[in-house]
Amino acid sequence: MRTETSSASRRATSANAGAADKLLLRVDDLNVRTPYRTLVSDFSLHMAHGERIGLIGESGSGKSMTTTALLGLLPNGVTADGSVEIDGYAGDLLDAPESDLMKLRGRNMAMVFQEPLTALNPLMRAGAQVAEIILQHKLAPNKAEANRRAVEMLDAVHLPDPAQAARAYPHQLSGGQRQRVMLAMALANDPSLLLCDEPTTALDVTVQRQVLDLILELVRERGTGLLFITHDLAVVANMCTRVLVMNEGVVVEEGTTEDVFTRPQHPYTRGLLAASDLDAVDANGRLFTVATAQAYVPPAADAAEGADAAEAAEAAQGTEPGAELAHAESAVAEHAATGEADPHPPVAPQADGAARAEHAAEPAMRVTDLVRTYTRGRTSLFKPAPEVRALKGISFEVPRGGRLGVVGESGSGKSTLLRILAGLDQPTSGSAVVAGNEVNGAKEAQLRELRQNLQIVFQDPMGSLDPRMTVEQIISEPLLVPGRGESAADRKRMVAEMLEAVGLPASSAARFPHQFSGGQRQRISIARALICRPQVVVADEPVSALDVSVRAQVLNLLADLVDEYGLTLVFVSHDLNVVRYLCDSVIVMQSGEIVEAGETESVYRDPQHPYTKRLIDSSLTLRQELTASA
Repeated sequence: MRTETSSASRRATSANAGAADKLLLRVDDLNVRTPYRTLVSDFSLHMAHGERIGLIGESGSGKSMTTTALLGLLPNGVTADGSVEIDGYAGDLLDAPESDLMKLRGRNMAMVFQEPLTALNPLMRAGAQVAEIILQHKLAPNKAEANRRAVEMLDAVHLPDPAQAARAYPHQLSGGQRQRVMLAMALANDPSLLLCDEPTTALDVTVQRQVLDLILELVRERGTGLLFITHDLAVVANMCTRVLVMNEGVVVEEGTTEDVFTRPQHPYTRGLLAASDLDAVDANGRLFTVATAQAYVPPAADAAEGADAAEAAEAAQGTEPGAELAHAESAVAEHAATGEADPHPPVAPQADGAARAEHAAEPAMRVTDLVRTYTRGRTSLFKPAPEVRALKGISFEVPRGGRLGVVGESGSGKSTLLRILAGLDQPTSGSAVVAGNEVNGAKEAQLRELRQNLQIVFQDPMGSLDPRMTVEQIISEPLLVPGRGESAADRKRMVAEMLEAVGLPASSAARFPHQFSGGQRQRISIARALICRPQVVVADEPVSALDVSVRAQVLNLLADLVDEYGLTLVFVSHDLNVVRYLCDSVIVMQSGEIVEAGETESVYRDPQHPYTKRLIDSSLTLRQELTASA
């Protein structure tokens, strides 16, 4: 590995020395088209050796189509024209024969995909897949040498025990480990250009930070050019020195990361920044969206400049002094006990204190010493079947009207807890009382009552909505359980009311799920969950699959509906910033145990457990990243 590193370092030095003379990548007037429409228009990009550029935009903006065009991997029926040149190849990549492109892919340019489990071959060991890349490009004289170099690459991406990891199949590795294998494959032949397409979207927050730090370390060490495609602006602020903003197939703004993120010129860029910044709210305490971004003040590199801009925005908006005073009084009251000034404005409407005290004796949810143990299949005739303790005696309460956030990484027990609370699984021991219904030992009739009082909003709305049913049938389905007496006309009226409540027109009732965007489908899921007027709503990662602008809209909607209907909310997420915005209390889970619990701001500002501190330190926020780089 020492030889490989030193050669990479020499290449990086020479590349940087000649960067001014020769570009790594030159893209001019790239157009990507289908027979019916243009997907990318006049895309141009000039990248120097070792430069790190972020390509940002929402779903459908043309980011992925641009990168697949660069690699010559466009799907059938999609064509590209313009000019794409890469250092090390004399011709235009758009006119290059497939045989040349196959040599360039993996050697001159390489790709790290979003979901490693679908990109890796499930029938090949991890080491063999890395070695295959090396052998394909004839950079090792034989298979034994390729296998040795594969283990070195797995070591370079910081996989523990790389020799053992090389013998593992993809399903035997964690998500973060699989992404490291993908990174080892991409960098095995020391390419000059690395393209990363949302490589950390599906990862836990601590694993995401590790993978991002690793990518940054490796591209700097090797002098590799990085084109990083994402919708997460905080990640771009952390990784990239330059940024391009795409909207509907067109680059609407480009420049240095600091300039674009602190002084955006295009309204769309300002909208993306506003919706991404969960530390900023409007005068009504709601998250900014693309539509309300005019009043948003981006995080400025100079604090004084930011303060002046804020005053100017308030003057232009005509903010009432009384509203600002009310926010200030609320912040002072919240932090009176600690004596600290609150640098963030209040970010979510809170339940009334008197109402909370009135219902303190009767919580909406009480969990006591909850244990769930699973038994795996026997591996030996003479040994007992192994057990997995998914929950290890957890206890907590949620008051009526409260908002509880549940955070923790994969394997922490969050999903098992949700299944038990919803009556979809039975605990091994302990008690879970939800909306007055005991889950442990409950019969089907009792569980039916529980499920009327508790509804779930799932992570992927497309996966949870029946594609063969109309929106009206989907939303009204919870009303069809035995014991309810609504007529067809009543159900139709209730569906229309719920559609209006979630911001969709009544005409949506006759349409099907595939005719809506991702954010609209999530609104339909929320309408379905609320139509039977439940007491408790459990939201399982409801915004993790959404673009940032849609995420802000859905979070504002959830906050409004929770207040309007007096709901108790249990919000499960790996995004700690979302939980901080929406929830007034939080529990942190690790390996089936609650390691910390308390008021959200107290836990975030002064975490007591090392695991909580690690989660918070690993979480990327746009404001923190821009402040750190200032």
